[in-house]
Amino acid sequence: MAPTKSPAVEIDVAGRPVRITSSDRVIFPEPGITKREVVDYYLAVGDGILRALHERPVTLERWPKGVREGMKRATRSDPHGDAFYQKRVPAKGVPDWIETVEIAFPSGRTADELCPTELAAVAWAANLGTITFHPWPVRRGDVDHPDELRLDLDPQPGTDFADAVEVAAVAREYLAELGWRGFPKTSGNRGVHIYVRIEPQWDFTQVRHAAIAFGRELERRMPGKVTTNWWKEERGETIFVDYNQNARDRTIASAYSIRPIAHAPVSAPVTWDELPDVDPRDLTVRTMPARFAELGDLHAEIDGVAHDLTPLLELYAEQEAEGHGDMPYPPEYPKMPGEPARVQPSRKRRDSAEK
Repeated sequence: MAPTKSPAVEIDVAGRPVRITSSDRVIFPEPGITKREVVDYYLAVGDGILRALHERPVTLERWPKGVREGMKRATRSDPHGDAFYQKRVPAKGVPDWIETVEIAFPSGRTADELCPTELAAVAWAANLGTITFHPWPVRRGDVDHPDELRLDLDPQPGTDFADAVEVAAVAREYLAELGWRGFPKTSGNRGVHIYVRIEPQWDFTQVRHAAIAFGRELERRMPGKVTTNWWKEERGETIFVDYNQNARDRTIASAYSIRPIAHAPVSAPVTWDELPDVDPRDLTVRTMPARFAELGDLHAEIDGVAHDLTPLLELYAEQEAEGHGDMPYPPEYPKMPGEPARVQPSRKRRDSAEK
């Protein structure tokens, strides 16, 4: 006999009724975490997840069948995955209190994305099988000018979380020299993310240039340990500063988001002082509620100050004058103004040799 489906339940989230279907469906088999536990987790860290998503366009990473070995996420080249990114709010079955905001992609197309203003919207999305929330670095009042610089320290093969932490310490020193405050978190896997609130005066291109300048400065300070090289074949065993995470329509898993990895880890805010001793594998759906209850939201002060991006833009201009200008965009982007040829170095050398 087929297993009996659990009946839908309705929960109250700050006065909003939210319907949870198939609440006992196992989403993470290894620890046995159900859909209801995923929803309850997001409610337990409610202040934190809502601060990370509030009034931002949010792309939903949905794993409606759960996270199981062999499952894959749909891509442009293979749309037949078990999981997918959802940029547009569903056409049907959306409560009238769910809020959206229109955003424009690099292609010029537009979409109405979820724009959470209350915790019930997070619970509603979790019921759809959303594991990870990917907010844009903008607010709905001005979707063309980011209010956040995102520094993504991504370990390459041969490096690990400890290497990313070492680079993060130097990034912290540089931020202090700028007079800026950065807020670190684990990526939920092997990387480190640092968020810096900025004044929403610059467009995506300028913020991306600032991230390039910051990454190059880290390269200068840590030669052989940090890279901004877009092409994987040129990175080596380094920490890659993924400057393209600041391009339009590129997003990072939010603080407190669950990651689709077997043991259900979370992208967890941490203090600078504890970062060297953190094991990101210990920060999971099961452990984070107690940590949050004890420590509160470690990003609670992130909106307290917005910094002036000018110093990094001036540094980028200096780098450009020295012959180090723009860098490649991701492959799905149209050719962008000022972008160098988007050709893999080994292929470029091969093509040159064949001429």
